[in-house]
Amino acid sequence: MTPQGFALMGLMTILMLLTYLWTGIRVDPARKKYDVNYPATHGPDDFNRVYRAHVNTLEQLAMAVPAFWIFAEATHAKYAAVAALVWVIGRIIYVVAYSKQADTRSTGFMIGFVALAVAILWSAGSLGYFLLQHHTL
Repeated sequence: MTPQGFALMGLMTILMLLTYLWTGIRVDPARKKYDVNYPATHGPDDFNRVYRAHVNTLEQLAMAVPAFWIFAEATHAKYAAVAALVWVIGRIIYVVAYSKQADTRSTGFMIGFVALAVAILWSAGSLGYFLLQHHTL
């Protein structure tokens, strides 16, 4: 990966982490609004949706960060950065929609899922092709 590619992916990773931070910042006001005291992680459905959007983002982040970095290394950082940006946009749509009503989260989830799936599958194909070309299997 070029130094520019590394910088680009570093910025995308920071954007992903800031997105996660934003989801966490939304939890405290929801705690106050719905009277859910620490350390409780369960309360009225309106609170639960905000909290679950935050936790689900963490769950997705654990897959997304390494997947996009592998994608950048296996193909090109520009492709990975675009996919990571699409993932962030999907996450934002998901969090806003899910926080309002559970059955509206699908669009945002699918946007992020497709970006992640593209990164994983394209990386797997690129790496598999590389191994076959270099007879290292």
